Amino acid sequence: MPRLDPELIADAHNHLAASDPVMAEVINEIGPCTLNRQTNRYRNLVRAIVGQQISGAAARSVFKKLEASVNSKTLTADSVAKLKEGELRAVGLSSQKTRYIRDLTDHVLDKRLNLRSLHYRSDDEVVELLTDVKGIGLWTAQMFLMFSLGRPDILPWGDLGIQVAMKNLYGFESLPSKSECLDVAQPWRPYATIASWYLWRTVD
Repeated sequence: MPRLDPELIADAHNHLAASDPVMAEVINEIGPCTLNRQTNRYRNLVRAIVGQQISGAAARSVFKKLEASVNSKTLTADSVAKLKEGELRAVGLSSQKTRYIRDLTDHVLDKRLNLRSLHYRSDDEVVELLTDVKGIGLWTAQMFLMFSLGRPDILPWGDLGIQVAMKNLYGFESLPSKSECLDVAQPWRPYATIASWYLWRTVD
């Protein structure tokens, strides 16, 4: 998996450390950002759907079985489309997640969702296209922007890990609201993705 551009990471380190004393301490403690960009976009979206509302261990188990069930080296829309509903359910997918993965697969195969072209779309356009798929909401779209497209300025304000880290680091009495998260993140722009990566590291 390719790393984000080293020059971008260096610029982000300098900017975050200069603009936010709390973030400066976090960067000093954790060290350089090693955020990887995941290149199989369809696989990443399927994995996100599989992981909804179940534990990480359960998600890994189901996803591993799903990958083993296709007749290809990795998950593709073509390979998943060949699986019958019973085969999808047999790996541990619920009927709802089976529908979600079918809808994603249909969107990709009929070109309503051209995953390759998303690189050229704005953040808002990517979110709009992805959330047209059943089972893909704002959080999943934000994860895709960060980890598949490598967009440097995404703040997943609704993510529990981000909220817990902000509460711990910035002195909130309870989990911060959307507006409070955006206020904390304002000095990080245009590198909110890298800052979010550091926040996750503090709660890992």
